[in-house]
Amino acid sequence: MLDEETCFVLPEKRTSQLLIYLHGIVPPRGESVQKTNFERVVASAAKRAGVAALIPRGEQGFAPKGHTKWWSWPTSGVAFPRQAPPFVDKLKAKREKLERTLGVHFDRVYLAGSSAGAYFVVAAALHGALAVDGYGAMSGGANLNVKTAGSLAPRPFYIGYGKQDSVGPGADALAKTLTHLGWPVQVRAHATGHGAREVYLDEAFAFWTAARDPAPDSDGRSRSD
Repeated sequence: MLDEETCFVLPEKRTSQLLIYLHGIVPPRGESVQKTNFERVVASAAKRAGVAALIPRGEQGFAPKGHTKWWSWPTSGVAFPRQAPPFVDKLKAKREKLERTLGVHFDRVYLAGSSAGAYFVVAAALHGALAVDGYGAMSGGANLNVKTAGSLAPRPFYIGYGKQDSVGPGADALAKTLTHLGWPVQVRAHATGHGAREVYLDEAFAFWTAARDPAPDSDGRSRSD
């Protein structure tokens, strides 16, 4: 662990790439199915891709009604400018602390999350709150009306969701908005439900790499059957 509220995962070989992954809502206890699942997913996919992963914990007081004291992130696009700065500052500080701990500088950084974490990622991306090289929204995402988004430098944005999940329409609307703004977008829908999945991260890592070093015939946005 990096500290009492932050875990990290390292691949077998030294790397200069970092994934910052934001969880969905997590109950207020040491161990839970939700915590175990997303940590396993992130660790497995990151090690397979040869990328370091930083897994910070959210804050209490931001989860939906009925989930008192659960850990989460601010997900309202309207309230983002007011609520998010402390979260963004914390993410930056965690990255810097990990770099100092490992004695390495990460020259490529990706920000992704699932469920509530995905909505925070979307808001952060459209507000230009955190400078990263690629974004990923898994099992979450909405078409936020952020007027300043059109002035941002496009970054590759992966969107993955389950066909049995209710987030599909919002994710598709987000993809249309990003595509209209000129962002490289990949949308993948899989025969699964809500939550973190290794396949989403596997596809995201491949997409981010291809966007960095595009093949002559790469086509940007695509969708699974």
